[in-house]
Amino acid sequence: MTDDAPVTEQPETRQLDELLDDIFRGQERVTQANIYRRAVSAELPAELLSRIAALPEGEYAVDEAADLLGGTAG
Repeated sequence: MTDDAPVTEQPETRQLDELLDDIFRGQERVTQANIYRRAVSAELPAELLSRIAALPEGEYAVDEAADLLGGTAG
């Protein structure tokens, strides 16, 4: 077994980063509601949708959203 490194987070993190990159393209701040709508449209996993839904309402910069949701975009 050569692939013992945990990879469970990688696809999810990649999906989140791609979503945030897309949402924030040309936008400085985006609302929690908009992030959630876009995540649903992108058919992200339920765990990610739950994390996004749990964000307090308001506007976020890409680095704030990534930090709160466990992504690396920024």
